[in-house]
Amino acid sequence: MPRGDRTGPAGQGPRTGRGAGYCSGAATPGFATAPGRMGGRGRGGGGRGWRNMFHATGLTGWQRAATPPPPVVPPAPAVEPSVQQEIASLQVQANEAAAALEQIRKRIDELTSDTPEQTGE
Repeated sequence: MPRGDRTGPAGQGPRTGRGAGYCSGAATPGFATAPGRMGGRGRGGGGRGWRNMFHATGLTGWQRAATPPPPVVPPAPAVEPSVQQEIASLQVQANEAAAALEQIRKRIDELTSDTPEQTGE
């Protein structure tokens, strides 16, 4: 704290400076306290990289470092379908496409057969 008045640098409030005032537990304010006592990062050191690491991962630092990387599993080789399986699949797709086409044609016929008198216009 610049003048020991507990306002922090530029009057921004407590715990906003370099940790060299009364808030850091020092007996003297300002320049009389050795800088870097709290790591030079306000409330206890660290920095951006240490923020919420336990809450983000659920592990402490030493647990995260001791965790082995997940094993690398090669992808399974692709299996070609047999001719009968491919024919059956294509027949199902053709039947679905034919049913969709029939519904489309039916709806077109409904719309073209309606006259303006029937629709209320």
